[in-house]
Amino acid sequence: MIELRSTITCPNCGQAETEVMPTDACQYFYDCKGCAVVLKPKPGDCCVYCSYGTVPCPPIQQGDACCA
Repeated sequence: MIELRSTITCPNCGQAETEVMPTDACQYFYDCKGCAVVLKPKPGDCCVYCSYGTVPCPPIQQGDACCA
C-alpha cells in the first residue's frame, strides 16, 4: 500500500507540514510555510519528499525509479 501523506520539515526553520504527495509527478519545489524559503531536492534525490519528508514519493515506495 502506498502512503500518500508525508510530513516535510524545513531544514532552515524547522517548520513541519503534512502534505499529500502527487502520484503523477515529482514535486521539485516546496515553499516553506514558516520562513518562505523554497526547498529543492538534495543532490541524488528526485523530489522534496525524498529529501525532506517522512515518507518518500510514491514511485520510490513502489521500488521504481522516481519521476524524471
